[in-house]
Amino acid sequence: MATPGQWIAGARPRTLPNAIVPVMVGTGVAIGEGGFVWWRAILALFVALSLQIGVNYANDYSDGIRGTDDQRVGPMRLVGSRAATPRQVLIAALGCFALAAVLGLILVIVTRAWWVLLVGAAAIAAAWFYTGGKHPYGYRGLGELAVFVFFGVVPVVGTAYVQTESLSWPALFASIPVGLLSCSMLVVNNLRDVGTDGQAGKRTLAVVLGAERTRTLYVACQVVPFVVALGMVPVTPWAALVLLAAPLAIAPIRTVLGKAVGPALIAVLQQTGKLQLAYGLLFAVGLAIIF
Repeated sequence: MATPGQWIAGARPRTLPNAIVPVMVGTGVAIGEGGFVWWRAILALFVALSLQIGVNYANDYSDGIRGTDDQRVGPMRLVGSRAATPRQVLIAALGCFALAAVLGLILVIVTRAWWVLLVGAAAIAAAWFYTGGKHPYGYRGLGELAVFVFFGVVPVVGTAYVQTESLSWPALFASIPVGLLSCSMLVVNNLRDVGTDGQAGKRTLAVVLGAERTRTLYVACQVVPFVVALGMVPVTPWAALVLLAAPLAIAPIRTVLGKAVGPALIAVLQQTGKLQLAYGLLFAVGLAIIF
């Protein structure tokens, strides 16, 4: 039996900014548009957290039964380390997806936006088929695209929508930097595992591009969000607050460009998460300020 600490580690807490930041930014948009509803924002946050933890457990299960994690250099995996059985981890993943579905259904009912059910179903399917099923798209270099959509565009626009009950251009534009920062987490994760993934037949985008191009992609995912936010300044001047988070990008970029490999990149995940949170909070505040 895995210990509570091992289950928490298996949930991969360092990836949780991927769930928290989009909801913060979407709520910032809602406040700026005068449609903030606190309890809907909280429900949206729990939906996002449930999906993020669910996808982490689902990846643990799918990679574990394939043997992909047998030589893993990153944080522990429950199945790969034999701390938990595949069935236990599968049940945990499905439980998280079920919780996300129930909470999401509540938001659908109160907004009467039934089309959101399709979006939610697509998000759960994307979470499962990243490494699950016979032909996981995460093994075909499409993981970053899915992360951009389902941990960037969908949660930012969706969080704003369930509060304001309207789609808006600010929400869509704000989702771009959020999606790129979420991608940066996956990019550095796959860069760390590029050697073992390639040997296991897992063709992530890092394996396809090679280590050097992946390092360049990581830097782009860190820098472009600041450029996009500055592009919004003429309409939302306080978006420039994100520049206060720029110093947090220096250390991880320096490490990645310094040819760090394997375990040396684990710290970059934590640094990237801190940048995500700082950027997301400052961006949300900037979007929320009304003149």
